[in-house]
Amino acid sequence: MLSVPLAQLPPDFHARALRWAAGFPHCAYFEPNGLSYPAGPFRQLLAVAEAAPNAPRTLAELREWLADTGTSAAPACGFLTYEVKDEVEALSSSNPSGLSWPNLHFFRPQTWLLWQVETLEIHGATAGVLAAIEATPLPALPPPNVPALHARLPKADYLRAVEAVREDILNGEVYELNLCQEFYAENVQLDPADVFERLNAASPAPFAGFLRHASHFLLCASPERFLRRTGPELLSQPIKGTIRRGASPAEDDALRHTLLHDEKERAENLMIVDLVRNDLARVAQTGTVRVPELFGLYPFRHVWQMISSVTADLQPGLDVVDVLRAAFPMGSMTGAPKIRAMQLIEHYERSRRGLYSGSLGLIWPSGDFDFNVVIRSLHYRPDTGHLSFQVGSAITFDSVPEREYAECLLKARAMLEVLGATVK
Repeated sequence: MLSVPLAQLPPDFHARALRWAAGFPHCAYFEPNGLSYPAGPFRQLLAVAEAAPNAPRTLAELREWLADTGTSAAPACGFLTYEVKDEVEALSSSNPSGLSWPNLHFFRPQTWLLWQVETLEIHGATAGVLAAIEATPLPALPPPNVPALHARLPKADYLRAVEAVREDILNGEVYELNLCQEFYAENVQLDPADVFERLNAASPAPFAGFLRHASHFLLCASPERFLRRTGPELLSQPIKGTIRRGASPAEDDALRHTLLHDEKERAENLMIVDLVRNDLARVAQTGTVRVPELFGLYPFRHVWQMISSVTADLQPGLDVVDVLRAAFPMGSMTGAPKIRAMQLIEHYERSRRGLYSGSLGLIWPSGDFDFNVVIRSLHYRPDTGHLSFQVGSAITFDSVPEREYAECLLKARAMLEVLGATVK
């Protein structure tokens, strides 16, 4: 390990490190943005590898692959797409995708950088890394200019889908359903590292991340944690409840108060908290599932979010795969009851979710792990020029279709601004 005082690093070291890392076929960057968050955000870590031999593509393979760590102290870095649901439950997806992420992929880095309070630690293959990063050029690039993004689900169709979901709720099919829609463009040319930096500046988030998997890039500004394990304790922090920030302190405080007392938003949050409690109870020691915070309100650049925290103590002998089988995909992105919600999602949505509403995370050799919820994220393939993002909202019987559509656009605001794009 090489340890370098942060004070000795140039001010643009972070940007050069990301651009250096983006040149590797396998790259994962976890960015907390210096933000406070209940129980803490991501640890700031950058991992790279030239190759990912025998990389797992299923949960079953992941368990075997993790067991074969040898003496490596490196964390396993990677992602699970929403389509892992098909391995967990008897489900399938036939909607189209312009991205074609593998369902699951992890790699062990040959080099990883870990930012501590006062030092930068460089682990693994360290020779020449610091010099290579500091020598990485930072080109001056113009802002992206994506003329327009097409809606896979046009607004009129989205509004009709919300009404149909409300009818499903009235008929007892589900209590709540997270309905998402994709906006996409073709033949796009952009620089992923540059666009991530712009997105991160426009919408700093505690669970942001940059991921390269060969010709696939994820540029993520997520505010939400899916699951963390620290020793025996599991922590899930579902987000349900969103309202815009105010233009003045008085308006901002009034909007916060409105969200806190919005019965629909509180009902959404409570339903998902109950779902998470039930999921974690499948792998928790009896009597250890707790809700230390309910309806917490936290400010982000563009929105207030309602966040609750659910904890549990993991049963001895169980591992990350057991936890994922019990809790994936996250209830905040499905609805309740979860299986029927996922069946209806496949029916109403017109594109495969892929890595959207999946998870980016890392698993340490100790068994500890931390995963986010992939939302507020751009997905890009430079080899085909396909660019897309998805946004959604939780539909309950009290939903007003136009308000749900407006919430989707609110969540898309930072991404549209960064791309210089409009929605057709």
